[in-house]
Amino acid sequence: MKQSWGNWFIFLALSLVWGSSFILMKEGLRVLDAYQVASIRILSAGLVLLPFLPQSLRAVPRNKLGTVLLSGLMGTFFPAYLFCLAETKLDSALAGILNALTPLFTLSMGAMFFHVQIGWRKWTGVVIGFVGMILLMLAGRQTVDFSYLGFASFILLATIFYGINVNTVNRFLSDIGSLHIATIAFTFLILPASAILAATGFFGSAPHTSAWYRAVGASAILGILGTALASILFYVLLKKAGPVFSSMVTYGIPFVALGWGVLAGETVNMLQLLCLLLILAGVYIAKK
Repeated sequence: MKQSWGNWFIFLALSLVWGSSFILMKEGLRVLDAYQVASIRILSAGLVLLPFLPQSLRAVPRNKLGTVLLSGLMGTFFPAYLFCLAETKLDSALAGILNALTPLFTLSMGAMFFHVQIGWRKWTGVVIGFVGMILLMLAGRQTVDFSYLGFASFILLATIFYGINVNTVNRFLSDIGSLHIATIAFTFLILPASAILAATGFFGSAPHTSAWYRAVGASAILGILGTALASILFYVLLKKAGPVFSSMVTYGIPFVALGWGVLAGETVNMLQLLCLLLILAGVYIAKK
């Protein structure tokens, strides 16, 4: 029972952190371009974990270093840039629906390529949660703008990468510590992220206004909390509760979004609350 409550606590913590990440991403994009926000995010995550690198290199077998680096690319590097590019054009409703495809792709990739046996309860729970997500968007009277479907494909591709990464870590890195996976993956990404940041002219033409500092700060916090810390927690949850339940953290994001809305003075109607209960039911069924 204690372990189950611990899993739910990590689930809620990740929902809070990742649910707030979109606000930080939008703040960064007010001044910086998508490549700069994503690069600062990855760079910050790598730098904050850099002190743990010697210990992590000793703890991870050499024959698994390639898999850890691949996990960093699939689970963080490519999705970070894809999400930032998509957020420049997509509205929040469509982005939320597409992001909720992560559990479905986790199940699909696991069944097709990783020989994972998936019971009908998990499929049912994931589908119920996804339906609840769509209904929640409609209940909030958010119109879905399909003007930039090309940008929607960026999030679609990112969720596919997430699905592959979750199954890769679950299958091949289950015996590696969560801190070690995140440390090696993100410190390896310091060099490519720095190179992309330099190529955008970030270091030479910065305006150094208060808005610029806020954008850089938001992107850095996004990397430290939304990438470094959240990834460690996610890998812990993945090892303890499995790929399906951990990937369904994306279903917890609407709760955080509505919470931010209430704090901003928005109202929550009864239909939205029912949709949230439907999402929770889906998560519970998949967990069982």
